[in-house]
Amino acid sequence: MTIGARMLKTGLAVVLAIYVSGLFGFGTPIIATVAAILTIQPSIYRSWQQVHHHIQSNIIGAAFALGAAHWLGVTPISVGIVCVAVILLNIRLKTTSAIGLTLVTVVAVMDAHAEGVRFALERFAMVLTGIISAFLVNVLVLPPRPKRQFREQVHEAYNILSLLLRTAVSNEIRERVFREELERLEQIFRRLDEQYTLFKEDRVFRPAGRRRRARQLLLSRQMIKTLRQGAALLDAVEEHFYSSPDAVEWAERFDRRIEALTRCHEQLLLKWEGKIKPGAVIRPEPAEDLAKELSAYLGEPSAERRRLLFVASAMFEYAYQLDRLGKLLNRMMRVDANGAAEADMGAENEEAEAFAGNFLDDEADSIRRGGTAPDEAAPDGRNAGGGASGRRDG
Repeated sequence: MTIGARMLKTGLAVVLAIYVSGLFGFGTPIIATVAAILTIQPSIYRSWQQVHHHIQSNIIGAAFALGAAHWLGVTPISVGIVCVAVILLNIRLKTTSAIGLTLVTVVAVMDAHAEGVRFALERFAMVLTGIISAFLVNVLVLPPRPKRQFREQVHEAYNILSLLLRTAVSNEIRERVFREELERLEQIFRRLDEQYTLFKEDRVFRPAGRRRRARQLLLSRQMIKTLRQGAALLDAVEEHFYSSPDAVEWAERFDRRIEALTRCHEQLLLKWEGKIKPGAVIRPEPAEDLAKELSAYLGEPSAERRRLLFVASAMFEYAYQLDRLGKLLNRMMRVDANGAAEADMGAENEEAEAFAGNFLDDEADSIRRGGTAPDEAAPDGRNAGGGASGRRDG
């Protein structure tokens, strides 16, 4: 188990909150440390948004607590009533992420009201100390690098996917290893979805920066979609290939085709990293011969023979997504090479702007649900997850 940046920053935020509480002479640092723990976020934008929500919500909660303590007194029933009212108000203001800390403020302020308003305000100041400490640590210490993290996770997902695809038809990998690697792949997909959401939430104010961000979002979306389509191909092989009566006859051809697709995917990632020349043409190999052979094979009526069609369909869709990724990568590299002055010209920028303005939320929701876009659904309607398998014999 490794210590991540967020774990380390949570500890540093607690340390800073305790020191600041001592400097201000607070009676106890517990409230400040709780506030610091609840405010740490995975991105600077989310951290700023959390600070804004927490300050707004805690001011309202403290005001409610002081008013209720003055008019209703401090009793278990009055504290419960104020908590319910604060929860409803936070839901109304769409600051639900601040409910937990606001309730801590309410209870702390009402508990200290008997000692005077000054002590109640001191409790509120403890909460603000923790919030500000966490925000400063998140911004100044190991600030989040979502682009680098996304790149590393894409490569990690590809390495696992490549291993599973290259051994899928030949059935060379052990069943236990296969299941473990498949679970790891699903976990990485979830992290990629989270990173994509962080990209979408970032705010850029300069027009050139907004166009660059739109292009990066478009590329990130296609990267995830291509990886998921590779996982859908793996599902199709697991579900249908080994149940076909002539699987052995077709194994070499399908294995060779999958090997070529994974190699193309690897070259596209290397080009994305700048390790391959920008002008290099990387496209999936044509599949007309395989399509003709399959058409002849499926000419004879047989329900079991048609199961190979599901595998071939997923394979062709994977090739299509790779081709789209290659074209998109070429366009974006040309735009970057020509400079920001030409970034607002041509159809590529219109596509990026349209995506950023109209389709961003729909695509993010689709990816978070673990599926592809409605008009590009996987052939078997599933992602990298389970499903009945006729593949393994131990």
